[in-house]
Amino acid sequence: MLKIYNTDIETNKFEEISDFKKGSWINLVNPSESEIKRVCESINIQEDFIRDALDFEEKARIDTEESDNTILFVVDVPIIEKSDDNYIYSTMPLGMIVVRDDFFITVSLRKNKIIESFEKMKIKNFHTYKKSRFIFQILYLNSSYFLNYLKQINKETEIAEYILKNSMKNKELFKLLSLDKGLVYFTTSLKSNELVMEKALKGKILKLYDEDEDILEDAIIENRQAIEMANIYRDILSGTMDAYASIISNNLNSVMKTLTSITIVLAVPTMISSFWGMNVGLPLQYNKFGFVIMILISLVTTLLVTWLLKKKDMLN
Repeated sequence: MLKIYNTDIETNKFEEISDFKKGSWINLVNPSESEIKRVCESINIQEDFIRDALDFEEKARIDTEESDNTILFVVDVPIIEKSDDNYIYSTMPLGMIVVRDDFFITVSLRKNKIIESFEKMKIKNFHTYKKSRFIFQILYLNSSYFLNYLKQINKETEIAEYILKNSMKNKELFKLLSLDKGLVYFTTSLKSNELVMEKALKGKILKLYDEDEDILEDAIIENRQAIEMANIYRDILSGTMDAYASIISNNLNSVMKTLTSITIVLAVPTMISSFWGMNVGLPLQYNKFGFVIMILISLVTTLLVTWLLKKKDMLN
């Protein structure tokens, strides 16, 4: 998908346009080959800049091409994918390309809430021709979304814990495992994004204006807060999963101990009846009360064994 937006310098009116106009914003979402070629040929940039951002495994980084004065920013943005009844938290690369002082391009594999916020004009003081500020606004909003998703992960963890307290279900354990995996992705991406922002703050990549620098510094603060939250939630979740693993193991041991004790108790009357079932001369075989006596012996012996096992805490 290819869309072009422009903010009029005089009126500050934001609108979607059809032609490549100087100062416009070009948004590419999972573009086709024809769309990539059209953009690259129209504004004279290398296709690699766009294709790199479309690699799902691409890491956050900054790349420059001095020959055509083009700068590529790649950062990781949070996404939510639905699998069965669960939501999977992950990240994907978002490419931001500054083409000379003429165009600004965003490239992503799929739609995301960060870019949609700008498309719907939910961000204050946003202008397509202010490229440095545009990048820093994206970075700030990206850090904010990481924080929001981390809070959602924490809530889902609490819900899963509440369910597990009442009933040990594999579904909830798998959910905790999925959340832990999401936190790993978030932590790794946030640290990579921090390096990109720190590098941009030095002012060697883009020219920094006072107001824009404040936005970038706020983005770095938000990102660091997200890193701390991700680490805290990850430690809590890891401890919770270890605790439930111990509880499950302890419950299994308790069940096995009880079943073993019951087997021993049931083996006593079985053993006695087996002795008197042999085809040899046995005590009480001619006694008319022999059967009753053997039942009483079995009962007394069984009760005695049960009492001994209970005393040794082998029966719950």
